[in-house]
Amino acid sequence: MAWIQCQFYSEILSLSTGINVFIPQHSAIQVSGSGKLPVLYLLHGLSADHTDWIRHSFIERYAENKGIAVVMPSVGRSYYTDMKYGSPYFTFLSEELPTIVRALFPISDRREDTFVAGMSMGGYGAFKLGLSFPERYAAAVSLSGGLDIVSRMSGPNNLQPHELIATFGDVAELKGSSNDLFYLLDKLKEYDGDKPMLYQCCGTEDFLYTDNQTFRKHAIDLGIKVTYEEGSGEHDWDYWDPKMQRVMDWLPIS
Repeated sequence: MAWIQCQFYSEILSLSTGINVFIPQHSAIQVSGSGKLPVLYLLHGLSADHTDWIRHSFIERYAENKGIAVVMPSVGRSYYTDMKYGSPYFTFLSEELPTIVRALFPISDRREDTFVAGMSMGGYGAFKLGLSFPERYAAAVSLSGGLDIVSRMSGPNNLQPHELIATFGDVAELKGSSNDLFYLLDKLKEYDGDKPMLYQCCGTEDFLYTDNQTFRKHAIDLGIKVTYEEGSGEHDWDYWDPKMQRVMDWLPIS
């Protein structure tokens, strides 16, 4: 497995940014030169960056066993969003980053080879990408995701009021917008094409457990299939790393 630390200039963000990339060296696809690699975009949480998955999980080993490339970008505390008062990180993630990655590495551009996953804030970002662009992603994965942003922002557990306003605007702007995953679920229900596979999990002791239950219920009410798993666990790597191994087995990697 090749581990590449890549710095480049983002035209969208108007700054230099970094990604970590794993490229399997023993994939039959790469060795034969007959095609390009499937890819997993793997997103970090609120207080982390693009090094988090490498430092706290065995993602390199899991990816090598599956012959899949992994791209880990850094987006600060942006919630993978075109921020109200800040930088357009969602446009960077959804438009510019895949173009740069495919130009630099042997990465497939086929929907059936493209997946996105994340934990905590990254779980929100992964579902946001998958639900926003069902024509681009075959699967999206949320591990303990912050999925009910509207309730969190408007409820008593909002510990970041000023930061979330800078990110999303006020609650009235957030609710029913492209940053509201419940709105995106409604839109996916109306989508006529192939829908991405969705995987969601959360520990029962996690402070985001109720938010995950609310999201799951909305998906069930709409008739949208979500592979859901729960069990004892908190908001930490002891829960996420074993689940990520499960996710790698679940992904439809051809």
